[in-house]
Amino acid sequence: MIKLYTDGAAKGNPGPGGYGAILKFGHHEKELSQGFRLTTNNRMELLAVIVGLEAIKKHGIPITIYSDSKYVVEAVKQGWIWGWEKKDFKNKANPDLWKRYIKLHHKFEPKFVWIRGHAGHPENERCDQLAVAAAEGGDLEVDREYENSVPKG
Repeated sequence: MIKLYTDGAAKGNPGPGGYGAILKFGHHEKELSQGFRLTTNNRMELLAVIVGLEAIKKHGIPITIYSDSKYVVEAVKQGWIWGWEKKDFKNKANPDLWKRYIKLHHKFEPKFVWIRGHAGHPENERCDQLAVAAAEGGDLEVDREYENSVPKG
């Protein structure tokens, strides 16, 4: 089984943000993270899942995703994303990321487990450290979809 642990962070919401993810398969472990100059916490939570899934090269192996984001976990487990998809994500946040996730969902059919954040779960704590460090780093990327959707004024 592949285990994917994820977390997202934003300093201000919106503000600088980042994601952290840890992939575990057998004795192998890979950490992923990136920061963005302007984004939201929910975008980073969802992007951590997406980037983690995109990093998986093997198919047909069960995947469990551990996240402290009720936004992400509930949207998938409760099936809300399928209703949003039917309405082309009208009036929903982050349609670009949800569309990207749905393609990966069909490919991997992952299971989700919600875990309480900041409760001493070692991988969740590490993902939080990765996300915060990325958000505070000097190599911040542009979250183009988000920045293009923010009203200019």
